[in-house]
Amino acid sequence: MAEQLICQSNLVKKNMELDSKKKGNLTEMQCMAAFMAYNCGVNIPFGDNSKYDFVADIDGQLLKIQVKTASQKDENAIKFSCRSTHVNCTVVKNVRYNENEIDYFATYWDTECYLIPVQECSVEKTLRFAPPKNGQTKGITFAKDYLLNIQLAKIKEEVAKN
Repeated sequence: MAEQLICQSNLVKKNMELDSKKKGNLTEMQCMAAFMAYNCGVNIPFGDNSKYDFVADIDGQLLKIQVKTASQKDENAIKFSCRSTHVNCTVVKNVRYNENEIDYFATYWDTECYLIPVQECSVEKTLRFAPPKNGQTKGITFAKDYLLNIQLAKIKEEVAKN
């Protein structure tokens, strides 16, 4: 167990040394590998012009997945941006994703992939591992409910109904 924690700690330190593009690429690869581990097909669009990072084939249903790199919000939560940032010579544009562009956000944290429907996100999404210190649970998004295997089971159930 201690060896695993040291290894994870070293990985976090190593990730902190990466620039944002490399961190994003690493998160994408981790998420795609997680989908593949659950026997889902993964398709990558050509070029960098798509709103989504990859398409997941879940029992024949194709879903557009946008991957976001999470950061630690506090000791019991992570967060990620639900916006796309475009930079040109004169302006920086931050635009929210919508249901016509993507189906889900995916992120990877501490050996787990999380899958969150785009309609459940606003400008930023927080996933909590434990309730806040004040005990509030209403309006809180718990990470355990968005684990990839949990969300895939829901999607497969919907596919089977149709």
